[in-house]
Amino acid sequence: MSKVMDDLHAAFAGESQANRKYTAFARQADAAGQPQVAKLFRAAAAAETVHAINHFKAMGEIKSTAENLQAAIGGENYEVVTMYPEFIADAEAENDKSALRTFEWAWEVEKIHEGLFRKALANLEQPAEPVDYWVCPICGYTHEGPEPPEKCPVCGVKGERFEFVD
Repeated sequence: MSKVMDDLHAAFAGESQANRKYTAFARQADAAGQPQVAKLFRAAAAAETVHAINHFKAMGEIKSTAENLQAAIGGENYEVVTMYPEFIADAEAENDKSALRTFEWAWEVEKIHEGLFRKALANLEQPAEPVDYWVCPICGYTHEGPEPPEKCPVCGVKGERFEFVD
């Protein structure tokens, strides 16, 4: 890989992480009663997303929808089969209950994502039926359906807290 491609990969990772950090910081600022600071964090997070997507495009990583779905399936499968099982074992070995909970939640949800991506790929050439998605704000469980579930099957949060994905 060329030095520029290495740089693009590093920049993409850094900008992506900055977006997530600033989004988390915005939520904390909102909770602390600092709406203006929260707004600044959200604005910076949006800018970091622009940077990350530009780097990703320059890397040639955005392809056809079918290829993008295949890439998504591959990434989710890696997380389900390799990454999270190893992380869960590490958290159990160190008796880190907080890390264990977040790894287990993510692991369960990544299984759902892989299935949803596989379903989308299988139906890619079919006429698109409108489907709604709902995301649990605690564990990230992704629900497909016209309404959220009564409660999250992963973390147990009430369905009324689910966020509609537009």
